Amino acid sequence: MSHDPWADTGLLSPVRAGTPVEAAVGDTAWLQAMLDAEAALVRAQVRCGTVPAHAAASITAAARAENLDVRALAVAARETANPVVGLVAALTSVVADRSPTAAEYVHRGSTSQDIMDTGAMLVAARALRLIGADLRAVADSLAGMAAAHRDTVMAGRTLALHAVPTTFGLKAAGWRQVVLEAAERLERVADGGLPVSLGGAAGTLAGYQQYAGEDAGPDAVVDLVAAFADETGLAVPVLPWHTLRTPLADLAAVLAHTAGALGKIAVDVLVLSRTEIGEVAEPSPAGRGVSSAMPQKRNPVLATLIRSAAVQVPALASVLTQVLPAEDERAAGLWQAEWLPLRECLRLAGGAAHTAVELAAGLTVHPERMRANLAATGGRIAAERVSAVLAPRLGKSAAKELLAAASSRASREGRDLADVLAELPQLHGVLDRRELAALLDPAAYTGAAGALVDRALKP
Repeated sequence: MSHDPWADTGLLSPVRAGTPVEAAVGDTAWLQAMLDAEAALVRAQVRCGTVPAHAAASITAAARAENLDVRALAVAARETANPVVGLVAALTSVVADRSPTAAEYVHRGSTSQDIMDTGAMLVAARALRLIGADLRAVADSLAGMAAAHRDTVMAGRTLALHAVPTTFGLKAAGWRQVVLEAAERLERVADGGLPVSLGGAAGTLAGYQQYAGEDAGPDAVVDLVAAFADETGLAVPVLPWHTLRTPLADLAAVLAHTAGALGKIAVDVLVLSRTEIGEVAEPSPAGRGVSSAMPQKRNPVLATLIRSAAVQVPALASVLTQVLPAEDERAAGLWQAEWLPLRECLRLAGGAAHTAVELAAGLTVHPERMRANLAATGGRIAAERVSAVLAPRLGKSAAKELLAAASSRASREGRDLADVLAELPQLHGVLDRRELAALLDPAAYTGAAGALVDRALKP
């Protein structure tokens, strides 16, 4: 079977392979975004009266990725340290074949970084819309899960051990909350934090102003920035941001947060799916999760993929924050270092979000296993409650020491804590066996879990 030896097929990144975000940030999509920036720029110049309308029409029609050879542009970029120089030459040639008079208006007054950065913001905007929609879908599924299991009691675990009872509804509400917080942060960036880049060679807009005409004042280029933003759907920056890389740092933060929020769900699912716990199970259509060696296994594939992204994105995002201290009016090497980590952050976070949609919609909950696991410690999971009840009668320290000693004995002897406590002379006439059993019922010690779920799900 023939194949492109340079193609990134996603073989080593299954979390994003075949997902919508993968196509939205691939080489062809990135090329198209830069071409969209070139076309939007000339249309903005037409709106400002500095370029004839026919030129914008010709350039916009020619600015299609299928008209250029993306691999040739990639190789040519080795000679210029960015792909825009070759793109401009190739686009100019395509335009000239169709309209020689329009060709002189390609990239007029611009610089490579204006086009590359604006293209990056367009790619990010398109990817963030996909990720945001998936996060909202995940949150919707988790809301239903939290409501359905509002009062489903399970063991709360701290430092890997049973702590006190909680509810699965509260856990699902917590998952939903971090996903909603990620979605809200992501949407704030998408709705106003992705600006066009327009500064010219050194951030002064001098080239644009010069082409606007000798009589053009500062307002001409200010109007051009606004028109360019309107043509692209991106935000208007206060200043040219060639070395003011806040937009990249903001993207790094929201993508790392998104991956981490989804990773929290994935890690919990992995723990709760363990054979000896068995409290939840991933959706498992035929063929998924099979082991190459062990026929009995059905591995938790979705959570595994999500977790893989959650580990990678923060590390990649750190590159995007390290470019903030950039020197001069264009930094050598820092700008170029952003492109691949940004794309990887977008497609890994996007792949994780798309995977989480299926995980949240299809997760199976096993309340019977939760009940069985609650009983595993013979009532010791609610020892805190008995200690609190006894504190006013025995003193706080004495009550805690008594429960610690009784719990240790119950564990050592394999007995229910209520039975051990009922034998203690300190509790004769204070609490009988029936009262102790009621206090140690895990279902009666979930605190405000139900009310907290209601609060989280309140419209």
